[in-house]
Parts: sequence; structure tokens; C-alpha cells
Amino acid sequence: MKLREIRRAHPEAEEVELWAEDEARLGLKPMVRRVWAPVGRRPIARFKRGYEWTYLYGFVRPESGEVYWLILPTVNVKVFSMALSEFAKEVGAGRDKRVVLVVDRAGWHTGGEVEVPEGIHLEFLPSGSPELQPAERLWPLTNEAVSNRLFEEIEEIEEALVERCVQLLDQAAAIRDLTNYHWWPQAA
Repeated sequence: MKLREIRRAHPEAEEVELWAEDEARLGLKPMVRRVWAPVGRRPIARFKRGYEWTYLYGFVRPESGEVYWLILPTVNVKVFSMALSEFAKEVGAGRDKRVVLVVDRAGWHTGGEVEVPEGIHLEFLPSGSPELQPAERLWPLTNEAVSNRLFEEIEEIEEALVERCVQLLDQAAAIRDLTNYHWWPQAA
């Protein structure tokens, strides 16, 4: 098990935590969901068709329900490296605290140029297995903020996402219940 290996390799580390990370693309292309409507009345969802995108990076610690969010303009090796650096600072990863971060095999995660900060250890899921990624369970929660809404500019979507992500910071128990699979290893 990776957690035991890291504890053996880094006996100076006081803590070893297990987190998961994923990215979601959101944009001006409408996200339509079902809604309740009076009998006999068809609901209307207005939208502006557009192809401008923003990316939400979601980090979750399933054991506790802690989350960390970043809204960034794209996904690539350079931006992923920057996201890792910001995440490492936020959680205090380094010599005394190690974080195993479970990610999928997206090209920007596996590229040889990825700069992994000290204290962060990437663990890759098998290819084509999003059902194993706890962070995938975050997206229905964040999508609530942008579904069935009309946005003229990408900045409006980003503002709605910021509001929603701030709300979700206080929902640790609900996030833990969604993401802490029964087979997910406990770091303790």
C-alpha cells in the first residue's frame, strides 16, 4: 500500500494524508437539468450558445470531507504543476507532512514535465475508471450553480462557481458521505 511505503520512506513526516483531485470543464455551452414544473407547463431554460470554457480543479480529502478549489483558464502540464504547488501550500505539504494525491491518467497529469512539489506523491488510477475517483462525485454539487442559467460571459460562470465552492467549504460531512468510499484507505 502506498501509504505504508511513504511512511517507511519518510519517517520524519508527522502526517500522511490521502487526497483525490480531478478537473471539470464548464462554459457557456448550457448545462440543462430537469426541474419541477406545474402540471401541463413546460419549463423554459434560456441560454446563450457559446464555446468559451473555464476549468474547476477540485481537491478532496474523502476521510474528512475537506475540499480545496481552484478555477483556472485551462488544463495542461504547466497549469497542473501550478495547481499542485498551490495545493501543497494550502495543505502544508512538505518534509513533515506528506500527501498522497490520487489522480486519473489525463495527459497533463502523466507528462514528464509535471513539477510535483515536495511532500506531494501522485498515485494514478487505472485508465478509464472514473468510478474509482472520489473527486468525480464533486461535480454534481458544483454544477448546481450553473445549471439552467443564462450566462453572457465566462466571468459570470466563474463568479457563480466561486459562490458555490465557498458554500461547499462548510459541507464537509456531506462531501465525506459522497466521496469516502467503503474501500477507500484510511490514512490513520
